[in-house]
Amino acid sequence: MLAGAFDLAGRTAIVTGGTRGIGLGVAQAYAQAGANVVVASENHDDVAQAARQLTDQGHSAHGIACDVSDAAALEALVESTLAAFGGLDILVCNAGITGQAGSWSLDDFDQVMAINLRSIVALTGLSLPHIAARGGGSIILMSSLSALRGNATINAYALAKAGVAQLARNLAVQWGPKGVRVNAVAPGLIRTPLSEPLMANEAFMARRLQMTPLRRVGEIADVAATCLFLASDAGAFITGQQIAVDGGTSITDGS
Repeated sequence: MLAGAFDLAGRTAIVTGGTRGIGLGVAQAYAQAGANVVVASENHDDVAQAARQLTDQGHSAHGIACDVSDAAALEALVESTLAAFGGLDILVCNAGITGQAGSWSLDDFDQVMAINLRSIVALTGLSLPHIAARGGGSIILMSSLSALRGNATINAYALAKAGVAQLARNLAVQWGPKGVRVNAVAPGLIRTPLSEPLMANEAFMARRLQMTPLRRVGEIADVAATCLFLASDAGAFITGQQIAVDGGTSITDGS
């Protein structure tokens, strides 16, 4: 059983925010495991490039431009996936924005919530019946370390990510009887283009590594491997959880 536990052959996955960083890493991991992968993002050229990168490596992939804040675009994403591959088994909701650091602007709050939480409610609602119709599958919602503790800088983002974790728990209860597992992943500091300014800040990095028992920054592969585990039969008895991929940052007192 364990030899094939991570095999995704014959399954179809949608990865939003899948053209760079963690999203692209997850898409690559799924493609390498044999899945048909639909890469979605709002920029048409970025989507085409990411899909071509996967197909050039011999994988089954399709790119669909989708603004996750657009209800019609979300419907088209699901319908286009069904048309291309005949079904849907895995959904990774990774698209998101940070918002304005330190802002309590309600306009910023509304935008962050619309993209980081409301769009996920909408997309999971569209996807769940199709995943259940295949006999079950897996949904993975991208949360954050910021959802696990207080944060004075990325206020709306942290609130939205905490909501994402609760959404995973709610959906896990609602759809578990139909064989659908729903989990959240909470990355800590991961080496991506988005985190480069933080990693260039020596004072910040000294504090962060002191607060991280493994004493290193996470890599995209660390998050992608966790998402592969949750999507595959290896994670078949795990649902409703928020798994921190943070090197232990969330559990230490800094000593």
